[in-house]
Amino acid sequence: MSLTQMAAKLGPSTLYERAEQAVRAIRSRSEAEVSVALILGSGLGAFADELQEATVFPYPEIPGFGASTVQGHAGKLVIGKAGAMPLAAMQGRVHFYEGYSLSEVTFPIRVFKLLGVRTLVLTNAAGAVNVEFQPGALMVIADHLNLIGDSPLRGPNDERFGPRFPDLTEVYSRDLQEIVIEEARGMGIEMRRGIYAALAGPSYETPAEIRMIRTLGADAVGMSTVPEAIVARHMGMKVIGISCISNLAAGLTDRPVNHQEVMETGERVKAEFTELLRRVIPRVSQ
Repeated sequence: MSLTQMAAKLGPSTLYERAEQAVRAIRSRSEAEVSVALILGSGLGAFADELQEATVFPYPEIPGFGASTVQGHAGKLVIGKAGAMPLAAMQGRVHFYEGYSLSEVTFPIRVFKLLGVRTLVLTNAAGAVNVEFQPGALMVIADHLNLIGDSPLRGPNDERFGPRFPDLTEVYSRDLQEIVIEEARGMGIEMRRGIYAALAGPSYETPAEIRMIRTLGADAVGMSTVPEAIVARHMGMKVIGISCISNLAAGLTDRPVNHQEVMETGERVKAEFTELLRRVIPRVSQ
């Protein structure tokens, strides 16, 4: 067997080539030209159910996509139309705490870039660190703290994706933040603006850790989003992040923190959250 035949048998060897392989799999079933992609967090996947002319890809059908194992993450990529605009929406994500590397966690973002996506909308369910935030509130992410202990950019850099040392002065587009706040205000929603801290999980934080995180300046805490935002900016995408405050973090209430509360809050704000996205998406694509 020649070296060329052996390489073909082993499959793509670089991250870029693996992303190209995933794009080919998607293009085999959908030729839609998408410029906006969404990642819908815990309990927030309902928006994708409303897309028209939809093509649905369970994650295991896309080379390189990991299977989500968490309740509230359907594990499907939906490509369809919101009104007249085609877009891609992930119903759920995979997480570092599930055993995936950050390169695997952020692989879909690499694929989106090669599909032509220019704007990434990240959503999540988050715990309130700021004592003024209550479950059901929405927060637009102004900046983040990466407390996961790792970076999705660690390892060899492929210049086809982006530079070795990307600038993160403005991870979350200020212009897009203003659009989200304006649309929320038009709906009568008090949209908060705050700092999101990402930790590795899967255990919820201790009260002492929450006090530390509050001292560092965070308003909300979760286990996702930040690696995806970093990779998106590495590739020059515009990013907007929206957190649904699903619970009060440890120490802010006498009740224990649990995932069921996260799911219940997502269900409670589903209609409002979906309407907000419906209004925001056409504007962030311009």
